Amino acid sequence: MANNKYKIGLGVFLLFFSLALSAQRKNPRYIQYIENYKDLAIREMQKHKIPASIKLAQGLLESGAGQSQLARRSNNHFGIKCGSNWRGKTTRHTDDHYMECFRSYSHPRESYEDHSQFLKKSRYASLFLLKPTDYKGWARGLKKAGYATDPSYANRLITIIEDYELYKYDVQKGYNRGASIAVPTYSHQVFLSNDLAYIIARDGDTFKSLGKEFDIRWKRLVKYNDLHKGYTITAGDIIYLGKKKAKANKKYPYYVVRDGDSMHSISQKFGVRMKNLYKMNRKDEEYVPEVGHSLRLR
Repeated sequence: MANNKYKIGLGVFLLFFSLALSAQRKNPRYIQYIENYKDLAIREMQKHKIPASIKLAQGLLESGAGQSQLARRSNNHFGIKCGSNWRGKTTRHTDDHYMECFRSYSHPRESYEDHSQFLKKSRYASLFLLKPTDYKGWARGLKKAGYATDPSYANRLITIIEDYELYKYDVQKGYNRGASIAVPTYSHQVFLSNDLAYIIARDGDTFKSLGKEFDIRWKRLVKYNDLHKGYTITAGDIIYLGKKKAKANKKYPYYVVRDGDSMHSISQKFGVRMKNLYKMNRKDEEYVPEVGHSLRLR
């Protein structure tokens, strides 16, 4: 009996010691930042369906918990650069390159609001198809979409979210956890294939009209879809909004050619760049796929 009491006492001691050690590891500046901006992050989540955990983690990481020069001088908490369409205040700051142009705000609230609008660009559209509590999917999706150049960016966000339990802010009163997540409003519905956002073209669509709708240079759309500038888009065409992948999803290692297939249609169907499709199958650009033949997709 005495031995059991000793074990229980030791267990309680180790539990409290672990909790105390965990508390010591937490950065007080991070804790204060979370307290200052969690309500703002939740409010933006309710308006724009961006997980509060992600917004807080990005704010913490990008602004150094609000202590970076960019955050203190210009209230820019997310490291957002000016871009060609920015018409607001600006500031100069050395980041990837010397004295780059960054957006400047009068209040951190404006930075949080603009961050929400920034993520509504087409290259992040696929993120809004994720479950509202999938912070890991959001973190990895942001990295894949090119939000940051740091190769460990997604893991760093996930670590912050889990260390500081930011995921608890993704389920708040007034925010329906089970609600379907809507993609930012576009004229065309956005779909997801191979972790890539794409749309189905309609009559009258052009690269220029789609580029304007999704805020992408139309010449990039041409390149993303392995097409040429003179190509006329027809209804039913799959048009990707970002660069296709080097290989297909793991679920599709092979594809058996069907009647009417071409290398281009197969590359569009599975979101694989044509040059990679040729390379994987040791074919040149003169190759025409034959019905019944099996092609590697990864």
